[in-house]
Amino acid sequence: MQMLVKNEFGQVQEVKLSQGLSALVIEHSNVSAKVSLYGGQVLSWRPRGERDVFWLSKDSAFEKGKAIRGGIPLCWPWFGCHPSDNENKAGNHGFAREQLWQIDNIDIREEGIEVCLSWQGANMNELWPFACQLRQVLFFGDSFKQTLEMKNLSDTDTYYTAALHNYFSVSSPEAIKVDELEKAAFDDKLTSQLCLPQPLKNGVGPIDRIYHTNNCMNIVDNQWQRTIELKAKNTEQWVFWNPGVKLANNMADIHPHGEQEFVCLEAANTQKQLLAAGKTVIIEQEVMVFSHN
Repeated sequence: MQMLVKNEFGQVQEVKLSQGLSALVIEHSNVSAKVSLYGGQVLSWRPRGERDVFWLSKDSAFEKGKAIRGGIPLCWPWFGCHPSDNENKAGNHGFAREQLWQIDNIDIREEGIEVCLSWQGANMNELWPFACQLRQVLFFGDSFKQTLEMKNLSDTDTYYTAALHNYFSVSSPEAIKVDELEKAAFDDKLTSQLCLPQPLKNGVGPIDRIYHTNNCMNIVDNQWQRTIELKAKNTEQWVFWNPGVKLANNMADIHPHGEQEFVCLEAANTQKQLLAAGKTVIIEQEVMVFSHN
């Protein structure tokens, strides 16, 4: 464990996750949090007096070459399987979540802690052979804010799809409601159908839908008596997912009954977006928690 920054408001330490992989442990008078430098992935955010907002599997692999199950994986530069990869040899959700990110800056102030991370690479995959730079600005306080900057360092225009793959910790998928989703059309990935707006009873899986809206979302958890509010900028969809019991039981990195502890609601661009040569594109999200008491 190595102390990186400390002042009267809080501290940030670097700790080992596993052999060769490390994380930042954030402690502040307003909040505690944890961020893996592998994948540049938020693992935990817990405002003072609240339960952890994000879910992390107890069986998640902290190994190079494997994605971490939970928190906020970065799906980039493609969401799901690459459209040109019929056999899905390159795997789901791109390569950003399996890279080692570097710390650019840590700022501890009275209202919270800001962490800036970056990663840069080129020719990472034959399906996306471009030079690129990613930068994240993460703010942990009473609210959580995440900015992802994507820069095309090549002299050729390219395209990307992406998601901020939020795993939200809930009392039970059965106990939650997201009323705003009922107002939007969606692609049902389980049936490959485009569906008109319709009632959404809860978050019990299997469910895998791409909702075509950018409206503010509220996950209302009546058992835990709290609401998680999400706002996003420069994204066009929300992806709503829970694997359900059968699929989860076949996923080695979800602990037993883990699918009963989370729902995913992801700020996403699932349809290709231009990333012009030399240009930067930014997507953002903000999460807040409100108690019903």
